[in-house]
Amino acid sequence: MRTIDWVDGAVEIIDQTALPAELCVRRLTTVADLVAAIRSLAVRGAPALGVAGALGVALAARQFADDPDARAVAVREIETARPTAVNLARGARRAAAHLADGPDAVLREACAVRDEEIAASEAMATRGADLMVELCGARPRLLTHCNTGGLAAVTVGTALGVVGELHRRGALSGVVASETRPLLQGARLTAWELQQWGVPFRVAVDSAGPFLMARGEVDAVILGADRICANGDVINKIGTYAHALGARRAGLPFIVVAPESTVDHDTPDGAAVEIEDRGGAEVTAFADAANPAFDVTPHDLVTAIVTDRRVIRLDRGEPVGPARGTS
Repeated sequence: MRTIDWVDGAVEIIDQTALPAELCVRRLTTVADLVAAIRSLAVRGAPALGVAGALGVALAARQFADDPDARAVAVREIETARPTAVNLARGARRAAAHLADGPDAVLREACAVRDEEIAASEAMATRGADLMVELCGARPRLLTHCNTGGLAAVTVGTALGVVGELHRRGALSGVVASETRPLLQGARLTAWELQQWGVPFRVAVDSAGPFLMARGEVDAVILGADRICANGDVINKIGTYAHALGARRAGLPFIVVAPESTVDHDTPDGAAVEIEDRGGAEVTAFADAANPAFDVTPHDLVTAIVTDRRVIRLDRGEPVGPARGTS
């Protein structure tokens, strides 16, 4: 089942805020519906957001077919619905480049974005599983953070897609899924997906990760990214940096799995990225709260970045530069 898709003139999503209690499919017929779903995290995950951006522009092309000014405003609202993940604006702009050719052309491009992300997930699963066996040997024990399965990437997933591939090969001992505060994407979504696949796992509070690494209960850390900067800095769910520090201290591989569409050569480093603040209400109702949704993991803490087209060994000094055949 696809996390997000175009069905009979509208965008359909799995509402990730309803899981794991209910598998709810929502039908979004307007740009306002889509933007609200993005902001509420009903649809989330960098690749899925890229598809949401593109399909949102397809909605705008139909909803405002005779009003170019309103259409332009709608496209801008989609691009900026969440600021940190690069895929959202990138997908929206890619589809918007075809607005002059009419709604059908926009939809074709949006569906191409969707299909490319599906293919990328399949490629990353294979490439990442091969690398994990190379680094850790047979049947590693992995720690992951946030949610990086099919819910975040239409189908298959990024880092969790690698976990699924290892499980299918019989080459996985088990997974520790960190809760991922404050909205528990790990405990709610990753745990739900792992249950569907029959993967053995345990849920741990976020702060337990480095201690479990130090105690020898984890062989590697594998997670995704919302943006990878030109120097290799990784923008991902808050808590990622702490896991990277724990992995470095314990001498464990720290592997980032994300599609080429998440690599942003126009952003030099993590300091140049706007980090979304979700507001204090997600954390507490009785005091002011700091609630950054993402953090920056410096590139020197990352062992390797796996995309659908390549493995970049940052631990060997390999540059992130454009993949071969791209500019």
